[in-house]
Amino acid sequence: MTLAKALDADQRADALDQLGSGELDVLVVGGGIVGVGAALDAVTRGLKVGLVEQRDLASGTSSRSSKLVHGGLRYLEMLDFALVKEALEERGLLLTRLAPHLVRPVPFLYPLEHAWERPYVGAGVALYDGMAMTGKYDMGVPKHKHVFRKQLARMAPDIRTDKLHGAIRYYDCQVDDARLVMTIARTAANNGAHVATRTKVTGFLREGDPSTGSGQGRVVGATVRDLEGERDIEVRAKVVINAAGVWTDEVQQLIGGQAQLDVDASKGIHLVVPRDRIRSECGFITKTEKSVLFVIPWGQFWIIGTTDTAWDYDLAHPAASKTDIDYLLGHVNRLLKDPLDHRDVIGVWAGLRPLLKPMRKEGEMGETTKLSREHTVANPVPGLVLVAGGKLTTYRVMAKDAVDHAIRDFGVTPASITDRVPLMGAWGHEARTNQRVALSRSSGLDVGVIDHLLGRYGGLVDEVLDLIHQRPELGEPLAGAEHYLRAEVLYAATHEGARHLDDVLARRTRVSIETFDRGISAARPAAELMAEALGWDEAQVADEVDHYLRRVEAERQSQLMPTDQEADEARVKAPEIV
Repeated sequence: MTLAKALDADQRADALDQLGSGELDVLVVGGGIVGVGAALDAVTRGLKVGLVEQRDLASGTSSRSSKLVHGGLRYLEMLDFALVKEALEERGLLLTRLAPHLVRPVPFLYPLEHAWERPYVGAGVALYDGMAMTGKYDMGVPKHKHVFRKQLARMAPDIRTDKLHGAIRYYDCQVDDARLVMTIARTAANNGAHVATRTKVTGFLREGDPSTGSGQGRVVGATVRDLEGERDIEVRAKVVINAAGVWTDEVQQLIGGQAQLDVDASKGIHLVVPRDRIRSECGFITKTEKSVLFVIPWGQFWIIGTTDTAWDYDLAHPAASKTDIDYLLGHVNRLLKDPLDHRDVIGVWAGLRPLLKPMRKEGEMGETTKLSREHTVANPVPGLVLVAGGKLTTYRVMAKDAVDHAIRDFGVTPASITDRVPLMGAWGHEARTNQRVALSRSSGLDVGVIDHLLGRYGGLVDEVLDLIHQRPELGEPLAGAEHYLRAEVLYAATHEGARHLDDVLARRTRVSIETFDRGISAARPAAELMAEALGWDEAQVADEVDHYLRRVEAERQSQLMPTDQEADEARVKAPEIV
């Protein structure tokens, strides 16, 4: 068996060299879920593919979602049956075939406040399950069940049941979104894609005579800047796919303002609280006047979300205000016997959803294909394809649609096969799970630690255990974040494309939202481990730690501010490391 290719410094350097030589078939701009999905889709069709991302993989929206792989129960009420069916099929595919090591079922309770809700909500959830069962792939989760008041009190002792008529329990799935993105990117790289992070698009290469009706000419690639090496590279490509999410408008400006998509940013925030603050066997979901309230089990914690408000400030670092936090606490406390307050909140994050408003009018140059209510593919000028909208669960469909649109003039090209390409770590996951006790004995790690590793690396757990075998001290907990091992930090830098401390504490792990001090105590121990792999001297270690501490302080200050503007002003005081 061929050894798995690592996303490391050598791979990045080689990717940059390859991007600057010859011509790609497809250049993908954006290292979020849709961008890495498009890179995997294109490279597994036999195309020569490059992907550039100006920061880290999943550094934007794709690491700040509700971390759910779900059909979207609320879309049934909007009668958008096609969208729900598509998402449920993708949920089953991810859970049973593509990423069984990363995606796992989660039970939810839908509390019923009125007796008449039981037949109404029950019919909707039955339809939800029915669509999943009749889809192209295995359902993968148990069917729903009606729960009455006494049962509800046993299942969720901390939920106020005095005014409820029971609940309905159903299943969806969850995933660590940033790990999913990184794993897809690594799978694409293992299939031949050239992946380069910290590489920013600064312009597009154009060819053609405007007098022929081609506007300023066809897009034939892009100019990119290696932000770490401080060099500019011309990347030639037959077609460029822009999957920049909320940065779509900025990318459109690089082609002279020939915009076909108007993308607005909507902010959603989430809170993390300790698991023991809410006694419940299940998560729960209910509607608010503005959005949907999720309370989602997340290991030793609960995730509470989300909000839905317009955001007109810094796109790279959306900030949660005190008003946002108060809103979520107020709504969740309506369901709880023992209310939560700000002291219970361990972590907070804010993410931006790209909301689409197609702009093309009849007769204008260019072509837009509306592929569903949730995502759009546009072709503003020849050689450039834009894809935006959608949601985490349907990333594969969005990527397939974007690549289909991009290569329609290529001649005979194989169809998408990503429904049959398991992500790295999927192979061997089931066997290693069955061998968990043996792995525990051979490694000297507790079975619970092995389970933790299997849920993050799947069949690639052997690579992490091999590091520990060579250096037993890597099997010790990371100081300041004892639910992660020291080996996981080193592995993030040597195999998973982490270039900076923030990449590890905020995305390869979730230390930044899973510790009361937001990862401050873990910052230096983690940076010193990364220094081994990335060749940092003491000055750079100190710089990385200082940057991280400034980020944490800026986020904390922003979360004390009453308005978005004040929260943004506090958050942007922490500069980027690159």
